[in-house]
Amino acid sequence: MSEAATAKPTSRPTDFVGVAARFAPLIFLLVLMIGFAIGEPRFLTPFNLFNVMRQVSIVGLLAIGMTFVILTAGIDLSVGSLLAFAGLAAAAVAKGGLANRFSVGTGQDSLGYGWELALLAAVLVGMAGGFIQGFAITRLKVPAFVVTLGGMSVFRGAALLLAGGGPISGFAPDFIWWGQGKIGPVPIPVVIFIAFALLAHIVLRYTRYGRQLYAVGDNVEAARLSGLDVRAVICSVYVIIGFFAGIGAFVLSARLDSAEAVAGTGYELTVIASVVIGGTSLFGGIGTIFGTVIGTILIGVLLNGLVLMGVSPYIQQIIIGVIIVLAVAFDTFAKSRRRTT
Repeated sequence: MSEAATAKPTSRPTDFVGVAARFAPLIFLLVLMIGFAIGEPRFLTPFNLFNVMRQVSIVGLLAIGMTFVILTAGIDLSVGSLLAFAGLAAAAVAKGGLANRFSVGTGQDSLGYGWELALLAAVLVGMAGGFIQGFAITRLKVPAFVVTLGGMSVFRGAALLLAGGGPISGFAPDFIWWGQGKIGPVPIPVVIFIAFALLAHIVLRYTRYGRQLYAVGDNVEAARLSGLDVRAVICSVYVIIGFFAGIGAFVLSARLDSAEAVAGTGYELTVIASVVIGGTSLFGGIGTIFGTVIGTILIGVLLNGLVLMGVSPYIQQIIIGVIIVLAVAFDTFAKSRRRTT
């Protein structure tokens, strides 16, 4: 028997960078939880853990939508402003129109149109805003960064105009239940977040549309040459994030029993951080909903633990900014290694 025939195939060395890139968010989350549990006994109480999940649920919904956008190598800086605008639209419908938006008292319940139409209004406003931006990006050839940066200003201005100088509050109990109710010990916003995360995971992993998103994000020109309608795919992800902005706006308004023009301020940073820390590449084509959920919970745990330990909120913002930079740097490093191997 020849020497070549008896030679054993050489095994490929383990790519520790690739393994770390895949499991680093989960490992970091577990380490954080252990550290905070040791440093602050209140951290692992059921009340605090459910509170963390309730706090991250709104950001988590937006992060699910942002995952679709970033998978196509896009970005959306307007998501917080669109959430505020959609929330005010839902609130106005729930109160029975703009003329009744500042009405308070027990008799105001009969003036509203119900939570169903309020939810529909929030979703339609969010999807319309997303479609307008997607159209500008795909048809007018304006970069996503510029379009959504302009959208951030436009939607915030529209929210201020709709608010009329003050918050809209005092909703019916069936509206408020969607933000403050519970199923057993689990808050309703957490149930909504988990349900949509599972649905998004199925869409991305098991449907043709999900494969198209990864193809466009990986190589847009190759996707176009293979017959995909790239413009339709890219436009659709901005409609999707608009949908999630509407859902998030409805749940946030219900949770606070109030909608105001300043809602969602700064959410862009936290949402993008959740997606990137969860392993979705800003270059497109790589990422999972599971990673986004872990990234969202990680930031929520980090902020909650820092609050319990008395860390200044200014320092919290510094920490989040540093983590974003490190996550993107690691993503860039891991991508360069994949190209050379």
